[in-house]
Amino acid sequence: MGFKQTVPDNSLFVKGEGTSFMALLGYVDDIVVASTDLKLIQQVKVELNDQFQIKDLGLLKYFLGLEIARQKKEIAVSQRKYALELLDEAGFMDSKPVYSPTVPSHKLSKNEGEFLDDNVQYRRLVRKLLYLTITRPDISFATQQFSQFLDKPTHLHLQAAHRVLRYIKNAPGQGLFFPTSSDIHLKAFYDSDWGACVDSRKSITGFCNFHGQALISWKSKKQATISRSSSEAEYRALAATACEVQWLIYLLSELGLHPKAPAAIYCDSKSAIAISENPVFHERTKHIEIDFHLVREKLHKGTVKLFHVASGSQLADILTKAHCPATFFSYVSKLGLFNLYNPACGGLSDSATLVG
Repeated sequence: MGFKQTVPDNSLFVKGEGTSFMALLGYVDDIVVASTDLKLIQQVKVELNDQFQIKDLGLLKYFLGLEIARQKKEIAVSQRKYALELLDEAGFMDSKPVYSPTVPSHKLSKNEGEFLDDNVQYRRLVRKLLYLTITRPDISFATQQFSQFLDKPTHLHLQAAHRVLRYIKNAPGQGLFFPTSSDIHLKAFYDSDWGACVDSRKSITGFCNFHGQALISWKSKKQATISRSSSEAEYRALAATACEVQWLIYLLSELGLHPKAPAAIYCDSKSAIAISENPVFHERTKHIEIDFHLVREKLHKGTVKLFHVASGSQLADILTKAHCPATFFSYVSKLGLFNLYNPACGGLSDSATLVG
């Protein structure tokens, strides 16, 4: 049919350019087709139906558990139905809500608490929470923590996971917000928590990427090796962020979008910026030489540009550690998460298209 499989994402197919551009995203037997020309979309559906018996669901409203509500100036994506089903399955529909998914004073450990006799319930819950992070970056750090204990979870790990359910109960419809018009400019925030894992003393990497004002990717992950200093942990997090930014640039180019300015990466570590801008290897940096060369290459080519930001404005901090409810809410609001069902935020308007 003339589509080309993209390299950054093998599930994405594109063809044409300008007003005739079309993108097709497939997952097993579910397909999303996007174009500004409805005639081209109809033509693709006819050709697909000639080869397969397809069911046309019309405008995108529901896809793999994602609920899409659209207006002329904005699109909201949430997993409210999925979240409510999760709460109902776990028996937390009538639970008392909390306003943060984690407790700052408590770090989970693999040897703390009594081991569960049956870990199936815990594994199922963590698996469902992982899928919920598709639209809920606010629970990414907590879910990353729970994933460390899938082999031998304890009752304390299960209690911590139940707290996340109570947090979800507070706003099950919270999700991502995308303005329909936005500058073609990538911005990234990254941070690390040095030696955060009490069992292995490995650090936590967290980053979030914005396209204009819209949050489009994020990650909270334990680093593969132990860092000997906070500067090293920050620099490894910078390298991971630079790789993600490069992937996003490749993906945008497949969609016909080409940022004119280098991607802005914001970090609160002056030492990490100094390491990346200093061409001389020192005793404390020679063992991270590969990451050093990667970031230096991106800087030299003008792919990325580093900026220092105050720790209080480091949005990725929510992906590396636990916070008290007030601080946590501040970060969530800056990430642009939006609860379409909250009357205080305007609720649903009559012109919104929504499924639930």
